[in-house]
Amino acid sequence: MTTESLSVRTNAPAGTTNPVKTPAGRPGRFALRQRAGRQHHAGPLAYILLGITALLSIFPLYWTMVAASTDNTRVSETPPPFLPGPNLFSNLARAWDEAAMGKAMINSLIVAGVIAMSTVMFATLAGFAFAKLRFKGRNVLLMLVIGTMMVPPQLGVVPLFMMMAELGWSQQLPAVIFPTLVSAVGVFFMRQYLSEALPDELVEAGRIDGAHSLRIFWSIVLPVARPAMAVLFMITFVHAWNDFFWPFVVLDMTNPTVPVALTQLSAGYIRDQSLIMAGALLGTLPLLVMFIVFGRQIVSGVMAGAVKG
Repeated sequence: MTTESLSVRTNAPAGTTNPVKTPAGRPGRFALRQRAGRQHHAGPLAYILLGITALLSIFPLYWTMVAASTDNTRVSETPPPFLPGPNLFSNLARAWDEAAMGKAMINSLIVAGVIAMSTVMFATLAGFAFAKLRFKGRNVLLMLVIGTMMVPPQLGVVPLFMMMAELGWSQQLPAVIFPTLVSAVGVFFMRQYLSEALPDELVEAGRIDGAHSLRIFWSIVLPVARPAMAVLFMITFVHAWNDFFWPFVVLDMTNPTVPVALTQLSAGYIRDQSLIMAGALLGTLPLLVMFIVFGRQIVSGVMAGAVKG
């Protein structure tokens, strides 16, 4: 075929590199792939909106730092201060001593770490079973799991507290950990992810090679589910770290988590707002450090899991 006939067929002058078009005038599959692979550059409006969103997101943390660096009188003034004061480190030291933040952070790290790891593992196992395994009553069990999400957790506080007391775990960390070793939200999240990201052909190939379900889970499911597991771990860790209601019910001030320990700072007749903000800043710093250290890996993992070939 000559260049002249090719140019007539593509409706383009000879020597050009326009994509080949179908008879209906639509771009071919190769051209569509080229367009899909292009990077779209954001305009000025997008940068302005992203900047405003970033400022609104950072402002509460900045205000916490400003309030923690002044005294209670200055915080209560109108208008309030918008620049940091000179008392930040002294207020942080007071909050650390008065709220026993050292022990509280260790307890919160143990509670949040164990809950996050167990939730990720159990939710991934259950999500794989609901997404790819065929067994009787699968849909009924899935509906029951989803149905538990509709029940307010406050309704189970009294029987759950009685159960923890019978087990002898009252005022101990296992009373906070064991009731939340797995969550229905995590199971549903992993089920939805594996339904889309894990091809049935991979599971069938493992079956043909003679692998049992646990081997398939370890060798095939875990590598595919790693991005979603990272996201679920971070969300669960932050939620367990910030949880206040159940730890406040089952723990006391001798063995608190961070949210429970912070209640000591507001126990006086006159609340020292700067001291409370200093304690809140201390409780937030570990989460910020974790996001700074692992945030890039989590985001890159999510993006890698979102790309489909």
